[in-house]
Amino acid sequence: MATAHRRTVQGGAGDDGRAGANGADAQHRTLADSATATLHEAILTGRLPAGTPLRLNEMAELLGMSMSPVRESIRRLAAIGLVDVVQHKGAWVMPLTVADAIDTHEARIAMETALVERAATRFTAADAQRAEAALDEHIAASARGDATAARRAHTEFHFTIYRAAGSRWLLRGLEPVWENSERYRFATVSPDGSSERRVREHRAILDACVAGDVAAAVAAVRVHIQHAADRVIAKMNTDAAAVPPAGEPRPAPTGG
Repeated sequence: MATAHRRTVQGGAGDDGRAGANGADAQHRTLADSATATLHEAILTGRLPAGTPLRLNEMAELLGMSMSPVRESIRRLAAIGLVDVVQHKGAWVMPLTVADAIDTHEARIAMETALVERAATRFTAADAQRAEAALDEHIAASARGDATAARRAHTEFHFTIYRAAGSRWLLRGLEPVWENSERYRFATVSPDGSSERRVREHRAILDACVAGDVAAAVAAVRVHIQHAADRVIAKMNTDAAAVPPAGEPRPAPTGG
């Protein structure tokens, strides 16, 4: 069971081995970085679903390392809001709720509209080239079914634009909110035919920044995030309605 779970959670983790005294701290940091990256990806993509307990001994076995770097990785993930740690009780992947989804997307609108308002006034040809390349990769990765590459390119597209704002603190504030938003995007994704609309929305954001049209850029970001929130919440409500209340039998399957 542990071996199968290990393949699900990790994309490849190393042996922590035994380093000499001079290299012990560096090795610990490297292992903690590896554990953080592996668990982070598993949480974002839903391989570690909301509510999953993160037991140190199990995670250490799955990742093939000692508990110390795993403990550090869980601490880091808790710091960006992906994990809930309760002293003397343990750690769990944060739950996904409609209320949190609404709060997350409202926070995104507040920060991302502020960022794009500034970015549109200082957007360069180099910024446009990088954003265009990231958007092209996002579209191509989505078409070939590479969800991990598509997610990374999608993040790079948005953050290429937002970095042009020149606000270190707004970017740092956005990062954990963005990470949480990505969990909802993965957990509620469905083939609803909206991919072409999302591409148009991304291009509208980019075109407005290239044109230096602040009002259009702000409006395009707001519409894009609100549409994402609407899809997430609609899917969560639909999924919740499909689950019978506790104690009620599920409908019997029909036909062949």
